[in-house]
Amino acid sequence: MREAQFIKQNKDKWLKFERALTENEPMSPDKLSRLYLQLTDHLSYSQTFYPESNTSVYLNALASKAHQKIYKNKKESRNRFIQFYTHQFPKEFYRYRYQFYLSLFLFLGFGAIGAFSAATDAGFVRVILGDAYVNMTLENIANNDPMAVYKQMNQMDMFLGITINNIRVALYAFVFGLFLGVGSVFIIMQNAVMLGSFQYFFYDQDLLWESARTIWIHGTIEIFVIIVAASAGLVVGKSILFPGTYTRLVSFTRGVKAGLKIVLSTVPFFIIAGFLEGFVTRQTQMPDILAILIIGASLLLMFFYYLYLPFRLNKN
Repeated sequence: MREAQFIKQNKDKWLKFERALTENEPMSPDKLSRLYLQLTDHLSYSQTFYPESNTSVYLNALASKAHQKIYKNKKESRNRFIQFYTHQFPKEFYRYRYQFYLSLFLFLGFGAIGAFSAATDAGFVRVILGDAYVNMTLENIANNDPMAVYKQMNQMDMFLGITINNIRVALYAFVFGLFLGVGSVFIIMQNAVMLGSFQYFFYDQDLLWESARTIWIHGTIEIFVIIVAASAGLVVGKSILFPGTYTRLVSFTRGVKAGLKIVLSTVPFFIIAGFLEGFVTRQTQMPDILAILIIGASLLLMFFYYLYLPFRLNKN
């Protein structure tokens, strides 16, 4: 088609659209959207067949003005926050499931190493947990209240302190992924070895069940999301080491964005874990069945959100 014919055929549409933009003529969103799509099609056609013409310059300027107006006035969805947590993130997390599996495998492995080291070296627990904590716990055991450590602080102070500390650990696990993922592995090792030696210490005192029913009330969610946060660091490390078809910079940028989303997903769960540790874990007199129900519900929540929901959304 000759340029003159192209202009004659579409000029009225362009002028109408221009008036709607400059004079703020009332126009339904659907109609505005249709005209904008037509305009971008015309611009693409013009740039293909008349790349150096005034027509292409005019259409490009009009399309730019239209884009600014449409997206400047576009209202953000009120449900965007909810959509992120219920749909967008779980669907994306499926892509990074192997980093999560690796993080989980490493945590279990280092946890076993911590327990084994505590079993074979009597001084290992004191090295990992500190003399002050071990001596205090032994004193609590002698006073028939081995979990008294969870009753020492004010409930609200404990809730806030634990929550902030756990979020800080998650951020470290993410940021340390910049060191090719090795830093994130270190965070996994540090927390897993501590947990393994801690649990063996109570096993050695014939208090394994007492400790497990107490600490896993909050620990089920807390430990699970620390593993998730560490997988965010592994995502960053992988983006640097294995950029694939992207440039290393583009791959790194994508990895950081993905890792940050993973960390953001853990914040509500750290708040829940902090609440449980501050207000519920200290209730050591609660019946075993109630503690088991809380632990079981927490585990189901974690498996649903980070394993089942991502799989279901991607399957659909």
